[in-house]
This record gives sequence, C-alpha cells and structure tokens, in this order.
Amino acid sequence: MSYTNTFIEAADDCPEAEGLIPPVRGDKPSVAVLEYELLSKHPYKYTRDELLFVVHVTRLGMTPADLKQHGKQIHAELFAKPHPCMRASPLPKRYGWGIHHDEQGRIAIVSRGSPQYKALMAGDSKVATILKAMRNARTK
Repeated sequence: MSYTNTFIEAADDCPEAEGLIPPVRGDKPSVAVLEYELLSKHPYKYTRDELLFVVHVTRLGMTPADLKQHGKQIHAELFAKPHPCMRASPLPKRYGWGIHHDEQGRIAIVSRGSPQYKALMAGDSKVATILKAMRNARTK
C-alpha cells in the first residue's frame, strides 16, 4: 500500500528517542540498512514500490547489466504478491524514524525528536493523515 500526504510516526514501543542509523551486521546489508541509506541520501526520490524494488535487487546483488536484461521480469515477480506498507518497515518500528510521504507518494525519513518530526506530528500542511508504525510486540 502506498500513501500520499501521510506521516508514519515511530512505533509506540520503539526504543529510540531519536533516529538511529541501523547497524551493519554481517556481509549482507539488512533491509533497514538499505532503506536508511537510500532514503537518507535521496529524500523524496523513491515511492514505496520503487524503494522495495531497489532494496530487493540490491539484496540479490544484481548488476546494472543483470537489471537491463532481467529487470522487468524481476519487477513483475516481486509485485506479483502483496507487500506490507512502510508502517512495517524496521525504520519506524525499531530505529526511531518517521516516514513522510509527499503528495506524489515519494518518501523521506525524519528523525524522531527533530523539529521537522514535531511539525509533521502537529499536522503540518504537508500531512493529511498521521499513522502509527506497527508495534514490535503484541499487546497483552
């Protein structure tokens, strides 16, 4: 599901008071690391679907030549099944980032506790809807 003019706030049970850069573990970057790198370097460049695709092909280790040859097929296979929205991303669930979708559905991350985060939470004119990220643990 893609959103427009929407802000996804950090999960209620997110342990971070400010946006934390996801740690790199092992030799293969996690989804959180890739999402953070892409969104921090290129705010409002990617829609949810574009971000999912770039993360997917990066994790597969695809080269530009591979993408040129097989990109359409991989895209079709990836989106043949549904994917969760950004409310389920580890960035707002675990690492303290809010996710802003602009009027075109393009995404930027905003550190929890920052002035921009507070403005978006206060109903900044750029936001029509405020949603909470999914919780990490089930409520008892």
